[in-house]
Amino acid sequence: MKKNRSHCPVNFALEIFGDKWTLLIIRDLILFNKKTYGELKNSPEGIATNILANRLSLLEKEGIVVKSKDPNNSKVNIYDLTPKGIDLIPVLLEMSIWGAHHDPNTAAPPAMVKKIETERAAVIAQIKAAIKDPSKNIFKNK
Repeated sequence: MKKNRSHCPVNFALEIFGDKWTLLIIRDLILFNKKTYGELKNSPEGIATNILANRLSLLEKEGIVVKSKDPNNSKVNIYDLTPKGIDLIPVLLEMSIWGAHHDPNTAAPPAMVKKIETERAAVIAQIKAAIKDPSKNIFKNK
């Protein structure tokens, strides 16, 4: 078990998410239903393969994702969110709202930002449904 700098809840979160890649991986798992290393590697931010492998290992160790073999191809790993990972949906949505409001070049559609702000519980429920059934995804796949 690793030793945290302190037991402050913000510090606890930063010990896991305090880099520029981990939350982007979680974003792709939550919002875009990406499941495999290859899908995650093809995200627009261009994460290096060694960093992706390291962050997926960290997320697995922290109990945020669980890794399993693709039943159709045993050479491919599937990454699924655990309940602990699914609990990050509201955090990700709040960060999305903040980013959309403060980035003058945001890619977030204004209607989606408004929906997250005004119908948060419904959006969270829709995201949870899409995690179980990707055909219900309300976000565009990237």
